[in-house]
Amino acid sequence: MPELPEVETTVRDLQKKVLSRTFIDVWADSQKIIKKPKSFEEFKKELKSKKIKRVWRRGKNIIFELSQDYSLLVHQKLTGHLLFGYWILDNGYWKPKIKGPLEEKVNSYIHLIFFLDNGKMLALSDLRKFAKVELWKTEAFKNSKEFKSLGPEPLEKDFTFEKFKEALRQAQGKPRKGKIKQVLMNQEVIAGIGNIYSDEMLWCAKVHPFKETPKLKEAELKGIYKNLKSVLEKAIELGGESISDFRDLEGRRGEFDKARKVYRREGEKCSRCGTVIKRAKIGGRSAHFCPTCQK
Repeated sequence: MPELPEVETTVRDLQKKVLSRTFIDVWADSQKIIKKPKSFEEFKKELKSKKIKRVWRRGKNIIFELSQDYSLLVHQKLTGHLLFGYWILDNGYWKPKIKGPLEEKVNSYIHLIFFLDNGKMLALSDLRKFAKVELWKTEAFKNSKEFKSLGPEPLEKDFTFEKFKEALRQAQGKPRKGKIKQVLMNQEVIAGIGNIYSDEMLWCAKVHPFKETPKLKEAELKGIYKNLKSVLEKAIELGGESISDFRDLEGRRGEFDKARKVYRREGEKCSRCGTVIKRAKIGGRSAHFCPTCQK
């Protein structure tokens, strides 16, 4: 699933390519992707003629702020990613007009296309068809339970160490229960962190993913906070991780693989101490860690 760095990479590309453009039409062959409104025809009618005024990210959500006080939300979920270019319909399949990265198989599962007023197209490729697209009145969206329940943004300037510690506590001021990896991935605690980067930042901080959050010492919390920021910033700089389906708007792979220390490296030697990296199940997900470095 695209996490904060992948979504941020997409948003920054969108800001260069689609601002001030207007939606003139939309096509879909899997209308279940459209979650709001429930009718695709209504979605299509309401979206037409809306101008893109702003593109921003909240957690793992891409938000297009539109004219007439509308907002379009895209959550890419497990295998979805947005692409920008030109396609033609050939025997029931959308094929890119220009040779290059868009021709890669992972970019061919196109189930939704937005047509823009400059002739360009914004497509959603999604192998599993789990992505979510919603059209809201902006005020209603910002006041929705889902939006308001998101935790703080970890790369904002006001996300201080004190704010980080507070995010790990419950309203009563007591430490939040749960293993630290699971707590970091909880979108109501901190927005945007998932399986990949929770593994990476905990390895960098030398903290075991199964360690109970209330038992973390001040030094360990400082290590997680510092590496949380540095890992996410490095991943954005490298255009995200493409070990699975993620590609940028032009269909290209991110380059975080060159910096990946532990995620999906089970059986390989830890680059820090030489111990074999292990993988273990945690709440239905996998945690990758060094049993020697991470205590």
